[in-house]
Amino acid sequence: MRIRGSTLFVLALLGLLHFYIGWRILPALPIAVVWKALASAWLAASWLLIPAGMLAHSVSNRVNADRLSWAGMLALGLFSSLFVSTLLRDIFLAALGVLGWYSADAVLWSAVASPALAGLATLIGFFNARRVARVVQVDVPIAGLPAALDGFTIAQISDIHVGPTIKRGYLDAIVDRVNALKPDVVAVTGDLVDGSVHHLAPHTAPLARLQGRHGTYFVTGNHEYYSNAHAWIAEVRRLGLRVLMNEHVVLPHGDASLLLAGVTDYTAHYFDPSHRSDPHAAIAGAPGDVGVKVLLAHQPRTSAAAADAGFDLQLSGHTHGGQFFPWNFFVPMQQPYVAGLKRLRNMWVYVSRGTGYWGPPKRFGAPSEITRVRLTRA
Repeated sequence: MRIRGSTLFVLALLGLLHFYIGWRILPALPIAVVWKALASAWLAASWLLIPAGMLAHSVSNRVNADRLSWAGMLALGLFSSLFVSTLLRDIFLAALGVLGWYSADAVLWSAVASPALAGLATLIGFFNARRVARVVQVDVPIAGLPAALDGFTIAQISDIHVGPTIKRGYLDAIVDRVNALKPDVVAVTGDLVDGSVHHLAPHTAPLARLQGRHGTYFVTGNHEYYSNAHAWIAEVRRLGLRVLMNEHVVLPHGDASLLLAGVTDYTAHYFDPSHRSDPHAAIAGAPGDVGVKVLLAHQPRTSAAAADAGFDLQLSGHTHGGQFFPWNFFVPMQQPYVAGLKRLRNMWVYVSRGTGYWGPPKRFGAPSEITRVRLTRA
């Protein structure tokens, strides 16, 4: 099998980063040589497990593929924190040198602290990722909101990423918690899956149990397009969810009505030109007497076009809130908002931190959430 140059580059870079960790930490650790040898062996294994876990989808045996993915993603989570802690340690020691405070004791205790903190962050992050997401209450004040819509609730779940490490039991628990909220609407704002319908349909089946007074609605995320979006759109519809693809529905509620629209993912046109995300098309033909206009859009960067189109509120996901330190600092390089409720001209934008996780089973500083959005009168 021919290995591409880009693959070799990534492997080489990954190997150098693992070597950097070992070179900077292991000599300073006050442990026996045999333990240093075992630590070196683990670093070598991690270097191989991470790319193997990324490529596990190509393994024909699904049980073995999932096991390999688990091993690779756990290794990636720990490596990520180890690299960051090692880099911060070197910056810290350099600062001590500049200040004239550098000492052998500082080298020793910082070498111990670096892997200890990385391990602790990874352990805490694992439990945070694997627990059932907590409910986050978000009140959104809407100017001119009709009295009948005051208190209208939307249960938002996003970025579950059913796949190698997230299966039916994980999703079942999420569905139970959403249904307990008895929302007026359930919104699934993309990145539901990482894999094919053929492999994951048994694990996404719990979505059929979602219950909202006015129904359950779904919009595509970028990961649906990595996994054959057309097949997933058909499967989600089969499960009873309404897929909103640059379109809207009007939901009568008491003596008022709410417009709920949805757009395809911001990058959908790269996979299917007919799926280009279009908030203006989603609101086209809307009646003029609706009490509030809500848009479901996977990525926050849809917000500028949504505000131009006249929406009052956009519900998004995609960012995971950064998922774990320090990646939260990199999200703003691509997205205008990382997490929480923000204001863009006359429109509110709420960005969920996500209900599951992607890649490493790890959440640190960015807890998962099931969001209970409640509309209130401003």
